[in-house]
Amino acid sequence: MDLDAYVAAHASEWQRLEALTRKRRLSGAEADELVERYQQVATHLSVVRTSAPDPSLVAHLSSLLSRARNRAAGTRTSTWRGVRTFFAERFPAALYRLRWWWLGTLAGSAAVTAVMMLWLLHHPNVEQSLLSPREVDQLVDHDFENYYSEYAASHFAAQVWVNNAWVTALCLALGVLGLPVVYLLFSNLVNLAIIGSIMTRHGHAGHFWGLILPHGMLELTAVFVAGGVGLRLFWSWVEPGALTRTQSLAREGRTAGTVALGLVAVLFVSGCIEAFVTPSPLPTWARIAIGALAETVFLAYVFVLGRQAFLRGQTGDLDEALLEDRVATQA
Repeated sequence: MDLDAYVAAHASEWQRLEALTRKRRLSGAEADELVERYQQVATHLSVVRTSAPDPSLVAHLSSLLSRARNRAAGTRTSTWRGVRTFFAERFPAALYRLRWWWLGTLAGSAAVTAVMMLWLLHHPNVEQSLLSPREVDQLVDHDFENYYSEYAASHFAAQVWVNNAWVTALCLALGVLGLPVVYLLFSNLVNLAIIGSIMTRHGHAGHFWGLILPHGMLELTAVFVAGGVGLRLFWSWVEPGALTRTQSLAREGRTAGTVALGLVAVLFVSGCIEAFVTPSPLPTWARIAIGALAETVFLAYVFVLGRQAFLRGQTGDLDEALLEDRVATQA
């Protein structure tokens, strides 16, 4: 196909559609024309993409169609409405649809951590190969507790938030490869098991869990969600099901983006708990109760709100209206 000739033949139609999208008010006839022109240009885009995929022309026509689609719909989604839809529909629906992946990751991680801690408790010689007696005493008597009160609470909250957001981002970004996610999760579990076994062996088990559980329940759940979604991203191209590998990977990649944005808010909450509640003078039971409440709210968010959104057809993927137009080329 001669692209220059095709552009010359249809440029006036594209210009007319652009003019219609810019008009503040459309008459009934102009609104009908807008829809008709939209369909024509969508077909032109399909022809160009198939026969002569010039990147700049494809981008121009895609942008023009997006503006025309919004104009034809007659509404503009406000920023606040978009945020509300995201947190009330897309994010919880994504968590619910992928629940077995991250619940399985959570259960498997808990089992692995428990096995490692028990093994370390029954093999004290391993502790001696990892840390010197002086380092163990420093960890047990000072470092572990001081970690939560070393900085001002607001600064510590920001530090924790950034660190945990980075770990979850890595799990999602490297999910397509599979094994890096397993490595990241295992590294975190090894550190938890080593510190937990050392604290337990030296009679500080209550102290350890009293400082870990208030924020750790929600924080680790968020990390396991990221790990589970990352592994689902890997599996999307290994076993794409009825979709092509490209389609399956694209859908799960968009959903992973939804989860990544939502987890920013979840990790912000857990970071605030870690900074303000964990080192607070509240009784241990009160601090753990606050953490348990945050975890319960999150699970209710997924299995009540998320389930309802999922049953209404939400999957966590982008709305069809936001995906690029795909119109069959007429023979």
